[in-house]
Amino acid sequence: MLLTDHILFLDGEALILDKPSGLPVDPPRNGATSLANHLDSLKLGFKRWPSAVHRLDRDTSGCLLLSRNPKAHARFQQAFEAGSVVKHYIAVVEGVPEDDSGVIDLPLGKFSTEADGWRMIVDAKGKAAITHWEKLGQIGNRAILRFIPKTGRTHQIRAHAVYGLGTAIVGDTVYGRKSEHGMLLHSAFLSVPRGDKPPAEATAPLPTRFTSAGVTEALLTRK
Repeated sequence: MLLTDHILFLDGEALILDKPSGLPVDPPRNGATSLANHLDSLKLGFKRWPSAVHRLDRDTSGCLLLSRNPKAHARFQQAFEAGSVVKHYIAVVEGVPEDDSGVIDLPLGKFSTEADGWRMIVDAKGKAAITHWEKLGQIGNRAILRFIPKTGRTHQIRAHAVYGLGTAIVGDTVYGRKSEHGMLLHSAFLSVPRGDKPPAEATAPLPTRFTSAGVTEALLTRK
């Protein structure tokens, strides 16, 4: 796999990748291939390796921002922390919410057991987490949703889908169940402000695992 074929945006400060599902951003404990194994090929004429500014879960595909120098990295991190970055995710969920749109405002905290590992749960003492959502379409008894997170907590969309809507994302083996299509969560759009410069932004095309599940671009046109 050549990640250079997955570049959506590139300039002297930023690189936005369409990260494939199944590729971890951070090196896993078992030594499996991760984004780190591809950084040398992503230097693209620079001496430094690019650096991931944020994270996507291993099985989440789509827009991932990498910085190309330390000053840009610091500015991009500040933009994420300030909540000024726009992120749109497309997901297919098990079930169909009654409403067409809404806001999920549920704080999240990490919970773990030796038997089942860890997951995020609703926790009044946890970190604030806010996600806007809207229904884009329906395939049988499954809904296609757009999620727009206003915060960036671990597993935020996956947890909010379950605890806020009662509908697990298809293929989410932590909060739902396995699917032949894999986990149907995709970071479809990312826009990072850069002051007087145009934003670093990109749209990631719909992956084949979505189309094989019956999702088409025509179902995603609702604004």
